[in-house]
Amino acid sequence: MSDDKKFQIFRAADAPGLMEAECMSIAPSTPEQQEGMKKLMEAGYHHGDEVKVLVDIPGFSLTHVWFKADYPLLLHSHNADCLYYIIAGSLQMGSETLGPRDSFFVPADAAYTYRPGPEGVELLEFRQQGKFDFRNLTKGAAFFEKAAATVAANVEGWRTAKPPALNA
Repeated sequence: MSDDKKFQIFRAADAPGLMEAECMSIAPSTPEQQEGMKKLMEAGYHHGDEVKVLVDIPGFSLTHVWFKADYPLLLHSHNADCLYYIIAGSLQMGSETLGPRDSFFVPADAAYTYRPGPEGVELLEFRQQGKFDFRNLTKGAAFFEKAAATVAANVEGWRTAKPPALNA
């Protein structure tokens, strides 16, 4: 058995944050996107999510994500296929509402976004590679203005929010 294919245990308590794990690179963005992201961060955008890399081994990664209620997820893509599994809460993707035990698949390079439901959404991201990129595809200052207002209206609640309840 090769060293990269050995029995391993991964503890959630030891999981690094997404940026700390250095598994996601950020693709270059336009000046408009950079200005928009600056506004979101100044409003408290980083308080609306918690993302931990649970597993990162050759050929496989598992990430735990909690997006809090009304978190304005950017239109984006990744250069890796991803299978999403909803643990708790809900999300709105186009005309579809997805909840606990629902899944969706996003192929590499496909643009997507979704909106967390009223309790937020807690989900798992499964990928067949540990390194992937994030490409911000959001266009238009109007989106960023509206998103910054949403962040400002929610940031205090996000600071003390609890993950959505698991529904058996």
